[in-house]
Amino acid sequence: MVKAARLLIVGGNDMPVIQLNQEALKLLGSVTKQLVIVPGATHLFEERGALEHVAELAADWFGQHLFARVYQEM
Repeated sequence: MVKAARLLIVGGNDMPVIQLNQEALKLLGSVTKQLVIVPGATHLFEERGALEHVAELAADWFGQHLFARVYQEM
């Protein structure tokens, strides 16, 4: 019932979790949503540069969706 934008970030070497996230994405309906797969990463993003990549993706997502919403409501 939550209608907030959603970003799913998954490591590219975590095949079972990729499949679960793809299924979850379908269930989210028409809300703004995106699944991003970080190539070469596992589920903890311990590989060199992987966690930084995740942080950049999240920051961009919040910049586009959270702050845009705040400014629309002002």
